[in-house]
Order: sequence, then structure tokens, then C-alpha cells
Amino acid sequence: MAKNCLKEIRESALLSKAELARKAGISPITVDRIEKGYPCRMETQRKILEALGYQPKDKLRVFGE
Repeated sequence: MAKNCLKEIRESALLSKAELARKAGISPITVDRIEKGYPCRMETQRKILEALGYQPKDKLRVFGE
């Protein structure tokens, strides 16, 4: 599983998993799985970045490699 910073970024924005999931249009289970390091589709990454107010160029900052 890959290390990412999604949990830290989400918590610094004071968002729960459910809130981020709702803003991104994905399920809270998906957010949980990504925070645990499971891979996700590029489309899901894009939705999360947009929900957090990030640009696609910030992908590595949030999701790592």
C-alpha cells in the first residue's frame, strides 16, 4: 500500500470522511480505503483534488507516487 497525505490534508481542512466524500461525489468507504493506502482510479483522485480545492498538479502532494 502506498503512503499518501490525504488524511492529514482532510483533517487540516476540518473535514470528516463523510463530508469529503459528499463534496467529491464518492463513498466514505472509498475515502477510507484511499487513506489506508489502497490505490484508486485517476478519476477518483481528480474528484478528491477538486473537493479539497487543489489543482491536478497537486496530485503528488496529496496522493504521493
